[in-house]
Amino acid sequence: MLKYSIHLRKTIISAICMALCVILPLAFHLIPDGGTLFSPMHLPVFICGLVCGWQYGLLCGLFGPVLSSFITGMPGIGYLPTMMLELALYGLISGLLIHLIHTRNKTADIYISLVSAMLIGRIITGIARAFLFAPGSLSIQIWATNYFVSCLPGIIVQFILLPILYHALERAKLLPSQTIPTLQEIV
Repeated sequence: MLKYSIHLRKTIISAICMALCVILPLAFHLIPDGGTLFSPMHLPVFICGLVCGWQYGLLCGLFGPVLSSFITGMPGIGYLPTMMLELALYGLISGLLIHLIHTRNKTADIYISLVSAMLIGRIITGIARAFLFAPGSLSIQIWATNYFVSCLPGIIVQFILLPILYHALERAKLLPSQTIPTLQEIV
């Protein structure tokens, strides 16, 4: 019974995060270049991965952009596969690492998970974009500008908000059970 309750709570949180993948970009696009500068869809995907685990973070990262694209047209169909890959990696890696890294300081665990997920996600997505999605259109300079410089305000917002949101959910006792996945569950 408890297992189903935890699964239900994670499913509800994931659904809320996917809805936020639609709502937050709409709000941020009211600001000129707000969607590009602040990467608003990243916030709910990271929260989903950190709070619910890698499986839910992965699904939120895959389906959040699809849902947003179908409802609002953002991201556009041409950019959708890249966005799905990037966000799926963020949800997967942050959700996996938050359960594997234990420094005895939850804030440090969150930052290690976030930084690792951001770096790995950006590297893999850059490689996929360079060789699969838009071959020949991406140089190291363009990649660094697109994935680190132009979205720097969003990265800063994520570094500030995500630990605060995580700890607020923890204090409110809204976090699902934080059990450590076994190797069989990971694979």
